[in-house]
Amino acid sequence: MHSFVKTPAQRKLIEQIEKLKPSFKAREPELDTLGSFPFKDIEELKQIDYHLLTLPRESGGQGFGLYEYILAQEAISEGSGSTGLSIGWHNGIVLEYAENRHWNEKAGQFLVEEIRKGALINSLGTENNTGSPTRGGLPQTNAVADGDDLIINGEKTYASLSPVLDYFLVSTTTEEKEVEHIMIPRTAAGVSIEQSWDSLAMRGTASDTVVFNNVRVPRSNILKKNKPVEPVSKGWLLHIPACYIGIAAAARNYALEFATSYVPVSLGKPIAEVPSISQKIGDMELELSTARHLLYGTIERYEAATDKTTFEESLDVTKIAVTSAAISIVNTAMEIVGSRALSESNPMHRYYLNVRAGLYNPPMNDVVTSKMANKAIQSMKKATMK
Repeated sequence: MHSFVKTPAQRKLIEQIEKLKPSFKAREPELDTLGSFPFKDIEELKQIDYHLLTLPRESGGQGFGLYEYILAQEAISEGSGSTGLSIGWHNGIVLEYAENRHWNEKAGQFLVEEIRKGALINSLGTENNTGSPTRGGLPQTNAVADGDDLIINGEKTYASLSPVLDYFLVSTTTEEKEVEHIMIPRTAAGVSIEQSWDSLAMRGTASDTVVFNNVRVPRSNILKKNKPVEPVSKGWLLHIPACYIGIAAAARNYALEFATSYVPVSLGKPIAEVPSISQKIGDMELELSTARHLLYGTIERYEAATDKTTFEESLDVTKIAVTSAAISIVNTAMEIVGSRALSESNPMHRYYLNVRAGLYNPPMNDVVTSKMANKAIQSMKKATMK
């Protein structure tokens, strides 16, 4: 438990997760298999009401905010990165609702009650032909009106948590070329899941493809519309870098334990006492501490802000910087452990692969750096015109 845990409530929350982490770690090798999913991890998290972490108290939830959510996500991901990233989408989307109350009242009230009763949700936006929704473009999945109903056809990729999701929040294009987000129950006729997830990294997220074939739902299932656009705060997306810094912390712990216990006969002392190894340990410690200061410092400023919708650039920079640090920490840990880190029986190979998935979670590095470059160029142009 690191120093960013500050209050008794935070400490109690992390202590609950710390009790589960040994089991998560013990089961994590099972997630190297294609088609795997941490069913038992999710079940144990639900037993401590983790799925209610960010649901408002008045709705029957625990009512925790962004800071506690990110602390918890980091801790879970230290035990199992796939488990952390998977459950993180559910709690993050609930937190976005708690902060913005941007769902249509009738559908929102229904979904909140379902979550209170144990339902898990995720937002499905990515498609094969359009890529990540963060790059723009209308969804190819479409919703056609038929009386009081909507008929949905299309498919969504990267549906993390798919084996246990109860509701899909699906972005669709209407006949008017607008984007609507529609709540679709898993049990609806015409919904199927294709086990398409064959990534080398984060295999346990089961980010499969969900297919909608003439799925009929009532119009009242429209959760929200994209037009007119209402800005919403997106601090919950910091669960992404929290996941990867959690994986990095696991790699750091393994490398440190190895370095302080491995005593080669030729050396006669732990390799941690060798100056070059000691330097690498110091490098890991510095990067991990710096990344956490950035992550939790951003959260503190975000939570104190009156207008949270102005934080897009800060959130983007934090995601990229913390994720990059996580990759660097794992690389250094690999160097400390040496060639045995590449062994299939060694957890380091899993940390090495999983942490790289952070490069492909939104926001993408090139999108953010392009926006920042354009902003800097326009700023300089305005300055030189004065």
